[in-house]
Formats: sequence, C-alpha cells, structure tokens
Amino acid sequence: MSFQAYLDTIETKTGLTPRQFVALAAERGFDDPSTKAGVILTWLKEDYGLGRGHGMALVHVFKHGAKIDAKHVGTTGSHRDASDTLWLDGKATRPA
Repeated sequence: MSFQAYLDTIETKTGLTPRQFVALAAERGFDDPSTKAGVILTWLKEDYGLGRGHGMALVHVFKHGAKIDAKHVGTTGSHRDASDTLWLDGKATRPA
C-alpha cells in the first residue's frame, strides 16, 4: 500500500482529512518534536480506531509534513507513490 493510500484509507475510515488530523494533533500539542509516537498512536487508536500502520503514517505527517522519501516514487512495488509530496486536503480535492 502506498503512503498516500494509507492516508486515503484513514480519511475513509474516520471522515477526517490528513490536514484535519494535523490541526487536531497541534491542538493537543502533538506537533512538538519531543512527543513520542506511542502517545500519538494511543490517541489515534482510542479516539479513531486506527491501528499502528495507519497511525504511524499520521505520525510521519505530524513530524515531517507532506514530504516523503522519493525512493518509492516511480517504482512498481506495492509501496510505490506517484509523488514525493502527499496530498493532505482530502481525496475529493486531489488533483488528477
């Protein structure tokens, strides 16, 4: 599953875009670089029912923004992404 597909699945499951999750994390102070992933994962599991894989995708976005490593861009593997920049504003608004 691509990184973007993880974020799309999170939106389908929760009804919230990644950008909305970024705002919610900031409200809780989880945008602080010293915040441990485990604290964020517990919140995401308890409040939104997200498992570790989907939670870690959001942790990455909270800590590093929309940029991802380009090593999977343009590959044919299961973890391939079309771009090194994730779309955070929801599936319905993503450019074609």
